[in-house]
Amino acid sequence: MTLKEILKHKYFKFSLTVLIYVLWVIWIKNLWFLLGLLVIVDMHITKYVNWTFWKKRNGIEKKSALIEWVDALIFAVIAATLIRMFFIEAYTIPTSSMEKTLLVGDYLFVSKVSYGPKMPNTPISFPFAHHTLPLTKDKKSYLEWIKRPYKRIAGLSDIKRDDIVVFNFPAGDTVVVEMQEKDYYGIIRENAYEYMRRDIQMGNPIKSFDEYIDIMRKLVWEKYKIVVRPVDKRENYIKRCVAIPGDTMVISHGQVYVNGQKQDHFLKMQYDYFVKTNGKEINAKHLEKLDIAVDDRRFISSSSLYELPLTNENVENLKNFPTVTNISRYENTNANMANISIFPFSPDFEWTEDNFGPLYIPKKGATVDLTLKNLPLYSRIIETYERNKLVVKGDIIYINDVPANTYTFKMDYYFMMGDNRHKSADSRYWGFVPEDHIVGKAVFIWLSLDKDKNFLSKIRWNRMFSLIH
Repeated sequence: MTLKEILKHKYFKFSLTVLIYVLWVIWIKNLWFLLGLLVIVDMHITKYVNWTFWKKRNGIEKKSALIEWVDALIFAVIAATLIRMFFIEAYTIPTSSMEKTLLVGDYLFVSKVSYGPKMPNTPISFPFAHHTLPLTKDKKSYLEWIKRPYKRIAGLSDIKRDDIVVFNFPAGDTVVVEMQEKDYYGIIRENAYEYMRRDIQMGNPIKSFDEYIDIMRKLVWEKYKIVVRPVDKRENYIKRCVAIPGDTMVISHGQVYVNGQKQDHFLKMQYDYFVKTNGKEINAKHLEKLDIAVDDRRFISSSSLYELPLTNENVENLKNFPTVTNISRYENTNANMANISIFPFSPDFEWTEDNFGPLYIPKKGATVDLTLKNLPLYSRIIETYERNKLVVKGDIIYINDVPANTYTFKMDYYFMMGDNRHKSADSRYWGFVPEDHIVGKAVFIWLSLDKDKNFLSKIRWNRMFSLIH
């Protein structure tokens, strides 16, 4: 028997299929899937059931074009779904939060096997749709008849500091359909603050901020359509992991320190700078050569001042421009709004995006002392991510109706930040990323398109098929 005949023999195909399937079952660690071997046996050997129900079992000698298309389509959908679920998934960079490391218009592949594929919480869903059906604004693309608990199968490595990670948005469990680009909890806090300011200005009795939060939450639910999403159907975000479980991190004057060690300055990391000119505008072509997007160029003509996101290299280049008279880095030192926009949204923590922490990053199995002072740091973990009943009565904290002065974490957590440090909605604004939200590791860029250019000039050829660091 020739090699070609062996490869075409039904028992060779059967044996190869069984081997691959059994290895897959061992990988996902769910022996119930071994029942699938009965289907494989029937498809290759016994053939009692017509699994390809769209065509006759022993019919047409020559397949029709329609049948061939159906065969190809079903195979493609199944293969692509399995690849997307267990191995690699395409992702697009929609915002500038990771510039200049990643640019708006970068198309990249995310490796699921790097940290281990996460099994879907909602396995019944429309193919290739994330959370909303195509051509609709709010129709769910998934069914919640079957809900699975968090499970991650074996991967190649753990998340390391400075990895670029894709994850489900932790604050994306609740979404205002009419304002999906905004954080639901941020909407509540900002509007509660405006209501409080209004009462102050009008001389009305002032309530506690928590009371304004409750009022605003009720109004938002009455006025807008609200959608609650499971973990695997929340928006995908991409950031750099700056701190891993067990770390303690601090941001001082924009510089990140982890366990007392200064974080390396990445070559393409950006901060916002004020660039003062002699009254003239900088030539747009010069800014284009520095890869500063049109949307990022803000010029205040009355004061001859630009506000630009710049890398260290771009700062040095601009210093040599004859129209530039001064360059200074922006730093937010105003903590008055910390309880509105900066995690943990408490007046006891006067943190900003540039001066933040110290903050302990929870590790699975680690125990922390709980007080009314530090409870805001971990309350969402305790109540939402790890599903405990949390109540405060007077000065006593109750967890599941039991007084508690300590808490032991059930999951690992991470702290994520964008490389565009002043234009990134990240952990500074919504807190920790739980391990069950991790999707995968950004690996390489396969295409990059510049929205500010036309036709073939849109393609950033130098970024195609480049590895991500």
